Amino acid sequence: MTDAIAFSRLVRVDALPKDGLRQVIEANPAERAALAALNGLPAIARLTADLRLTRAGRGGVRVHGEVLAEATQTCVVTLEPIEAIVREEIDVRFAPPAAVGAARNPGAEEIIAMTDADGPDPIVDGKIDLGALAAEFFALGLDPYPRKPGVAYDPQQEEQPESLPFSALGKREPE
Repeated sequence: MTDAIAFSRLVRVDALPKDGLRQVIEANPAERAALAALNGLPAIARLTADLRLTRAGRGGVRVHGEVLAEATQTCVVTLEPIEAIVREEIDVRFAPPAAVGAARNPGAEEIIAMTDADGPDPIVDGKIDLGALAAEFFALGLDPYPRKPGVAYDPQQEEQPESLPFSALGKREPE
């Protein structure tokens, strides 16, 4: 395991059966600890992915399924730990590098519309990293501002000092 890839499960796709392949993967304690540190979390109790790989087009693969995790996040208001359930659907297409380059049309000006679907991700050396894919969708499923149930943010109004250091400058008459 490297620092860059905390959770890795490589799957060769060149010998993918015609009817597809189901893969259920689970992060071990060391991988969960690395992912927790990477995502700034106190802990991840469980992280699993149930994925189905099917052929899609010429040499392409579609990965669809679900990531399920139990994590501990920190409340942005009270800073107390709170338990979170992450459930994210995965539906990603992969293609050989040559097809990915053609799909992205190098050399042409790229116009991106909000309605455009993402192009395929590359298949690298005949493999797809299902662990990295699951970790990515886990991170996307985390609440960016987790809050403990029933807690609301109530900013205290700071008292303004009676005289500010530069307030006299605004009251001066021009000469």
